[in-house]
Amino acid sequence: MWFLSGLVMMYHTFPKVWDKEKLQKTEILDSLLPPIETIAGRIPSDEKINNIEVSRFLNQTVFRIQTNKHVYFLPADSTEQLQDISSKRIYQIAQKWNSSSINRIDTLHKLDQWTPFEELKKELPFIKFYFSDNKKHELYISSQTGEVLQYTTQKERFWSWMGAIPHWVYFTSLRQDQALWTKSIIFLSALGIIMTLAGLYVGIHAYVQCRKNKCSFKSPYKKRWYLLHHITGLIFGLFVLTWIFSGMMSVTETPNWIIKKKEHYPIEKILEGDAIHPELYSLDYREVISQLSGTVKKIEWGRFYDKPLYHIVTTSKKITLDASSNKILPLNLKEKEITKAIESIHGKGSTKTTFLKEYDTYYLAKSGHLPLPVYKSEIADADNSCYYVNPKNGQYRYYNNRKRWDFWLYKGMHGLTFQFLVTRPLLRLTVLWILMLGGTVVSVSGVVLGARYVIRKIRRLNLRKQKKLNK
Repeated sequence: MWFLSGLVMMYHTFPKVWDKEKLQKTEILDSLLPPIETIAGRIPSDEKINNIEVSRFLNQTVFRIQTNKHVYFLPADSTEQLQDISSKRIYQIAQKWNSSSINRIDTLHKLDQWTPFEELKKELPFIKFYFSDNKKHELYISSQTGEVLQYTTQKERFWSWMGAIPHWVYFTSLRQDQALWTKSIIFLSALGIIMTLAGLYVGIHAYVQCRKNKCSFKSPYKKRWYLLHHITGLIFGLFVLTWIFSGMMSVTETPNWIIKKKEHYPIEKILEGDAIHPELYSLDYREVISQLSGTVKKIEWGRFYDKPLYHIVTTSKKITLDASSNKILPLNLKEKEITKAIESIHGKGSTKTTFLKEYDTYYLAKSGHLPLPVYKSEIADADNSCYYVNPKNGQYRYYNNRKRWDFWLYKGMHGLTFQFLVTRPLLRLTVLWILMLGGTVVSVSGVVLGARYVIRKIRRLNLRKQKKLNK
């Protein structure tokens, strides 16, 4: 099951609402907005602002402000009220997502197959729309927040049943209980590991005994299914084992007895800041909207170390602006700025920074979504810390010895996420197909042999019972 569904998942995953889809539904921002200080002034003075975003949807511009205590949704116009999550508004949201006629509307009071996640329970009940378009779209909207939670097509639902649902064991009754689901995955994986190890032992032992009896390189098994299972098990058994083990590691952390994190650094607090201070932004966000006239859909206030940033989403792209100047300048962090930021965490003289133009062992992506070039900062500390920093947006990735173990025990083994293969996608795809088909043959032949064994046992048991009855 895991191998065949894994093949499907190479091309189709479990459906979800992507940020890109959400942004497509938002509207263009107008520059006739209040100063950010005025908006921030509506937040209680004893709360620390951690994040600010502004966007426009259904003709209302709203600031989302997250503090250390609450999340606030504030209309830009202080005389307006936030629109109620009424039946009318939910219907408007649905029409914004899909203008086709609606076949049916349901109210769901519990999670279903396409919303099986425990964290969504707080959004219940859901309003589910069935559309009559060619793709048979189904849309889920929270009755609590008006948030779109899921949006699927008939094709996505079909391939999910063939791939993600059996592969990830995404059955509603199980997946909605995160703790139980995690324990179930670990239990099933552990059972698979034991069975695979036992199979490898029996297969290798049988082959060794055969070699001792001078039967050359032949398998000792003559019957078709035994022979097939033995040969494919010897060839692909190790890969079956590593895939099951790495699958288990996807839901658990590397044990401390393997590798323990030696230091704890306030990385996020220093690099991203623990608060947003609007008064430090020399560039007025309204000037950004005005200069990028008719294109800005969302602005998020951010920071890299001591530099204020604007993360902008336009109708065609994402850009990050340096907000420390009153001029509109795309962010372009220099090596010395990145080194200064990293050394504020680890101490002066501890950092070696290089300019990375190609993916390396740990900074790589199968889909190519990780941007290049980036700066790589290596630190000679007890954890062998390493940072990959994108100079164009200030985003970073942090690795240490423990995270490297996590990488190899899950991503490396499970998806063959190795630099040599990732940079050669056709070769990686070919290797995956060969190994997964081999694993499928091992599994299917094992199931056939197991089923035949059980059938034989049942027949023998029935024969014994029949003999006792005849006496």
